[in-house]
Amino acid sequence: MKILIQISLAAERLVRNLIAKYCPFPIRTFQIFIGVITFVISITILLLGWQSSVKIRDVVTEDFNQQQLVLAQYAARQIENSINILRRDILLLGNTLSTQHRTEASIERVLVTTAPSSFDQGALAIRYVNARNHLTHVVDGRGYRREPQSYEDRERLEWARQAKHGSDILVNDVKLTLYDGTEQKKLIMYLSRSVWRGPASGSQRATTVSFAGVLVFVLDAGGIAESTTKSIRSGKTGYAWVLDNKGIFLYHPEGEFIGENAFEARKKRQPAISFDQINEIQRELMLKGKEGKSSFLSGWHRGEEGRIKKLIAYTPVRFDPEQGRIWSVAVVAPVSEVEGAIRGIQVRQFLLEGIVIIAIIAGGLLIISLVFRWSESLSVQVEKRTRELAISENQYRSLIENANDIIFTTDRDGTFLSINQAGYMFFHKVAVDLIGRSLGEICFNEHSAFLQFKAIEDVADSRESRQLTYPVTIEGEEYWISTNFTALQDEKGSVHAVLGIARDVTESKRREERMYHTEKLASIGTLAAGVAHEINNPLAVILGFADMLLGKTPPNTETYDILKTIEKQGNNAKRVVENLLSFARYREPKDEFIDINKNIEEMLAVAGNTLRLHKIALKKMLAPHLPAVKGDARELQQVFFNIINNAVAAMDGSGMLTVETAAGDDDHHAVQVRISDTGHGIRKEHRSKIFDPLFTTKPVGQGTGLGLSVSYGIVSKYGGTITFETRTEDESPVTGTTFVITLPTAEDDRG
Repeated sequence: MKILIQISLAAERLVRNLIAKYCPFPIRTFQIFIGVITFVISITILLLGWQSSVKIRDVVTEDFNQQQLVLAQYAARQIENSINILRRDILLLGNTLSTQHRTEASIERVLVTTAPSSFDQGALAIRYVNARNHLTHVVDGRGYRREPQSYEDRERLEWARQAKHGSDILVNDVKLTLYDGTEQKKLIMYLSRSVWRGPASGSQRATTVSFAGVLVFVLDAGGIAESTTKSIRSGKTGYAWVLDNKGIFLYHPEGEFIGENAFEARKKRQPAISFDQINEIQRELMLKGKEGKSSFLSGWHRGEEGRIKKLIAYTPVRFDPEQGRIWSVAVVAPVSEVEGAIRGIQVRQFLLEGIVIIAIIAGGLLIISLVFRWSESLSVQVEKRTRELAISENQYRSLIENANDIIFTTDRDGTFLSINQAGYMFFHKVAVDLIGRSLGEICFNEHSAFLQFKAIEDVADSRESRQLTYPVTIEGEEYWISTNFTALQDEKGSVHAVLGIARDVTESKRREERMYHTEKLASIGTLAAGVAHEINNPLAVILGFADMLLGKTPPNTETYDILKTIEKQGNNAKRVVENLLSFARYREPKDEFIDINKNIEEMLAVAGNTLRLHKIALKKMLAPHLPAVKGDARELQQVFFNIINNAVAAMDGSGMLTVETAAGDDDHHAVQVRISDTGHGIRKEHRSKIFDPLFTTKPVGQGTGLGLSVSYGIVSKYGGTITFETRTEDESPVTGTTFVITLPTAEDDRG
């Protein structure tokens, strides 16, 4: 300190000497002048420092809130996608019920087939209210059942009966209610669509349309909201919540708020704090479908009590705007998330300013050096803050890069500006192959490219989001993706890019195709039964005349022997037709005690002709005295028939088919069926896919890819397992495949 004082005194003496030698006016006047200049400079430094800190705070806060808005937009699009997929599912299912399914059994089949994909998107149950028999078909987590119509079912019937609604979808408000007779309350939302039915296909009567019923999807609105927003984190402690169009919390990290009115729940918890700011944001902006950023005063945050200022970014969820139902997603975080970093900069900045001011007062000669040091220090702080902002940006980028959906941006011409890792993996490209290239060059589908360019142009002009589902071709294989396009605006409101969030919906499309294939197979079964009936008539005539001629022909003659041969072969043909009719005839699935050996014998009676036609030898090793299994005999025969058909195709014209039954190897309470062939075996790359729906290695037109998938489902339904062992010529000189079906015995059924 003494050294600094001595330096200051020496500098002052030097300045006095210079002023005394060269200054044209008195030293006192110059001292006053220096004092005024020092004061002005000090005040100026303080003002500039304050303005700089305010600017830094505003920039950091705005950037943080913009990141929150992107998180809210991502969550909103996810929710929209889930509900829009359910809306599409109810339209498709309603059309199917209107045009194809008329019997109770067929209604059950199509509902059970459709339910899994809808449950994946947030549906709790599918209800079909039949207007003709006062029953409701229900598929939910407990399976399929029919039950008497409830008061709500009858109300929906009255709505659906009005022809003016056509194929409109009625979306009910979210209600907090007890679900499925339990004490657990859920936020439930209903989608309803009327079903009108015309005459059966091929009918020659005049076309008439009659009201058939109403199809209802029961949605877990709270679950849909929670699945997307629960994992969102803004900064270290920020979180997201969702409001419906009535201002009810569909999801909130504070579990007690879920299902409560957002304008009342906070006040109940902290009556002493005014929540006018957040209530105004909710009422005037969020519930009216606005998007934006703001701040408000809260009374707590993640266990910390007190008056806490929070930043909020919000965006609408537009899945039913025509009926005024617009939800809103908000992402909030306390201002302290950004103030911590800002405060450190401000403290250091004001400390440096004080040193500068003291140095100016101590001596004018040190002003330049101190200002220079201050400038350097400020640069260091700016560089540090820049690094901190870069870290924050990397965290945001990590969120985008680790997302399962494809997230990309384009300019107005459809040229890629950026794309995340999921996009590179989907298109099988690297950054240099995508960035700067047009969507049309990547999709390899002119129609899809046109749709995307049109959507991007519309979004850029109208600034309104658009949802688009279209096919793309990647390395010669077609995929379907559903993309939400949103305009990105700068601080002046100009659209500088278009954000796309895309999801691979190829599996959903394949499920739709599976439904169509199932209906086609059902039609073929009906046609086969009809042909069998037609064959029965001439067979009856042949057998009748043969019997009549036998009565008129003396025994032990050549004519008599010929007539007996005709009668024998006619009866053989009759037996084959009867077996085909019995196998093809549809009946309601029912559980019964089944002799597995007898069941297999009946199935082989039908399949025998096919084996002989393809020159395939049959070897049966059926263990006697096996315990009965419980299930539907026709469904189990379908399993065996599907596997044998695949075996015939694998042996390609010759070979040995072995059908063996036995008690379970390690469990005497099970029955095991082994079906072996001597075919070419299953290739390694196909083994993990053979039970997938629509997967087939057969040529186009010879296989649907449904046989093993359906068989797997039937065996699993009865508590059994289906496995396989296979060898190809690369693995063994003896090739072939063995399918092992294990079923629990009826004695083990405790249900």
